Amino acid sequence: MSSLTLIVILSVLVLLAAALKAWIAIRADRAQGRGSLPGKGYHTIDASYHSGGSGGGHTSHYRVPQDPQEYARLFIPKEPRK
Repeated sequence: MSSLTLIVILSVLVLLAAALKAWIAIRADRAQGRGSLPGKGYHTIDASYHSGGSGGGHTSHYRVPQDPQEYARLFIPKEPRK
């Protein structure tokens, strides 16, 4: 068997493995669902970035309301347009 044939066969196997992994991930995500149920209180989102080494990076925490109506009100301007 030539080396070109071996490369083609291995490439096809890698592509099939990647497609199978993607299919499994999509099925698992669909079964689990996304988002969270509406409720009272807030979700806390940690948006931390660490550049490694000593020091550096950025840390932020955001509070997002669980109530969809309260969340939508955050995007309404407080002052009317001029």
